[in-house]
Amino acid sequence: MAKITAAEVNKLRKMTGAGMMDCKNALVEAEGDVDNAIKILREKGQKVAAKRADRASSEGSAIAKVNNSNTIGTVIVLGCETDFVGKNENFVTLANKLAETALNYKDKESFLNADFEGMTVADKIIEQTGVIGEKLEITAFERIEAPFVGSYIHGNKIAAIVGLSAIVDNGDVLAKDMAMQIASMGATTLSYKDFDPEFIASETEARIAIIKKENIELGRLGKTLKNVPKYISMAQLTDEVLTEAKEVAKAELKAEGKPEHIWDRILPGKLERFISDNTTLDNEQCLLDQEFIKDAKKSVSDYVNSFGDVKVVDFKRVALG
Repeated sequence: MAKITAAEVNKLRKMTGAGMMDCKNALVEAEGDVDNAIKILREKGQKVAAKRADRASSEGSAIAKVNNSNTIGTVIVLGCETDFVGKNENFVTLANKLAETALNYKDKESFLNADFEGMTVADKIIEQTGVIGEKLEITAFERIEAPFVGSYIHGNKIAAIVGLSAIVDNGDVLAKDMAMQIASMGATTLSYKDFDPEFIASETEARIAIIKKENIELGRLGKTLKNVPKYISMAQLTDEVLTEAKEVAKAELKAEGKPEHIWDRILPGKLERFISDNTTLDNEQCLLDQEFIKDAKKSVSDYVNSFGDVKVVDFKRVALG
């Protein structure tokens, strides 16, 4: 039996992140051969991964990285089974190193096959599965390229990256604010103009059905009923629809006995309320159409425009679970 020194154990531990006893046992089994010891640890990881394949890796660490020139950004989630592991310093360090590597690859498959500390990313994850004893996997991978890219991470639970069309004064502030907006409000697309008409139609029907069902219960309890919108997106509010809404508002003012000479002061507010009530889908999912989280009096679009000739051209968001 080969004599295994503490220095050799420590070296293997630094190379793999495995525990002292795991490293010593692997070196003993490999008769002191470091490469074989690494192979043994990896095989252990494969066995653990196979046993825990059906486990949910809904915890972990969401990481955003941007390259030095701020032209490429990536977000990944290194998933694990428990919050305890997800908060572990070594686990978070590994997630950050993996995200740095991800900057160089355009898709998840090439990233998983990339070299990482002498093995592929996929093999490293398997190895660490054996070290940690939980199922580990890359549950999300996104990447963007743009003239300027910024990022934001919320508590290692949510990560977002944003691409701007140009480099402008305080562009780093704009990009971070947009990434924070996306992390907080969960936009899925830039504008209502990106929605497919069939999606809007089916979503409208579903939302109206939900509100009507809720109103039945509210009515039974004697509570105020929710407004049932006819529309849910600006994409549905054609000139004809807005003209009709304006006429309805005028009829309401007349019925309320409001003098006609003051209608012009009241109508804009009524139309604004009509649009707000009938664009709930846009407010939830469209970045540029949302209220800006730092100033609810502004839309995100208004805030972006205040920086001059620049647009948000792309964004990605990842989250645990």
